[in-house]
Amino acid sequence: MASFAQNLKFYREQKNLSQEELALKARLGAKIIEKYENGEQIPTTQTILKLSTVLDVPASVLTTDTKE
Repeated sequence: MASFAQNLKFYREQKNLSQEELALKARLGAKIIEKYENGEQIPTTQTILKLSTVLDVPASVLTTDTKE
């Protein structure tokens, strides 16, 4: 089963974005994407919505084990 961390990394890589680029586009701190992808920190709902907008996927896709 895929976790939020795995989904975030998968969709970030699908968009050919580095962690730093995704953080910049989502207006987040530079190291936060790394922490999310490593499962060290859980994002807020608002942050998930920002990330889903930048990655152009529904927020529910980031938080479930189903990939489009």
